[in-house]
Amino acid sequence: MPQAVPVGAATRYQLLADELDANWQPNTVAAMVATPANPTGTVLSRDEIAALAERCRARGGALIVDEIYQGLTYGADSFSALQLADDAFVINSFSKYFQMTGWRLGWLVVPPAYVEPAIRLAQNLFLCPPAAAQHAALAAFQPAVLDVLESRRAEFGRRRDFLLQVLPTLGWRIDAVPDGAFYVYADVSAVTDDSFAYCQRMLDEVKVAITPGADFGSNRAGNYVRVAYTTGIDRLAEAVTRMKMVR
Repeated sequence: MPQAVPVGAATRYQLLADELDANWQPNTVAAMVATPANPTGTVLSRDEIAALAERCRARGGALIVDEIYQGLTYGADSFSALQLADDAFVINSFSKYFQMTGWRLGWLVVPPAYVEPAIRLAQNLFLCPPAAAQHAALAAFQPAVLDVLESRRAEFGRRRDFLLQVLPTLGWRIDAVPDGAFYVYADVSAVTDDSFAYCQRMLDEVKVAITPGADFGSNRAGNYVRVAYTTGIDRLAEAVTRMKMVR
């Protein structure tokens, strides 16, 4: 059974090497992290990834890194864990940076010894991505498309900066600035201890949809909400104005 490890603001909501050591069990075979992470958008540094890989290696285990939001960062160093640990398992996708959500196209990089088992597993789950998705992925690497993607990434950065300024006016606290992805994870414990009910009220009373912490685990879930900035600043401003009416 997977073991969830509670993390908090002190580690920017990331599993670090010391927490890995403290929670590694006799039957643990791997540790899995995400960078940028969901729901916080925080990024592990090169040193942090290297330390996690070293601790896993020392225990005879593996490090699995979800890099699905790789590249969709704002000022943070964008790199792959494979640059630091060639024995890591790395998961990625065209869904986020390339904005091909719904095309169900991604990849898994595994150490050489695991290629054959991974192929056998894949053959029992799927054969190959649809041809249309493969052609779309090739088109995503065209210079003109990359220019569009970079302009969209810059726009996400502007939206993030806007929310970091205005969300505290709701009485919320943001303990970790998101380095990537496209959402802010906010501590709303000053205004509620039941974020699920709080989000329901937002939807019912002012027609604004935000996500309660319960969607991301059980660690202080009632104290957090996630706000996605996948719409324009004008609509985000309208949403904040409406949310101020919910008390």
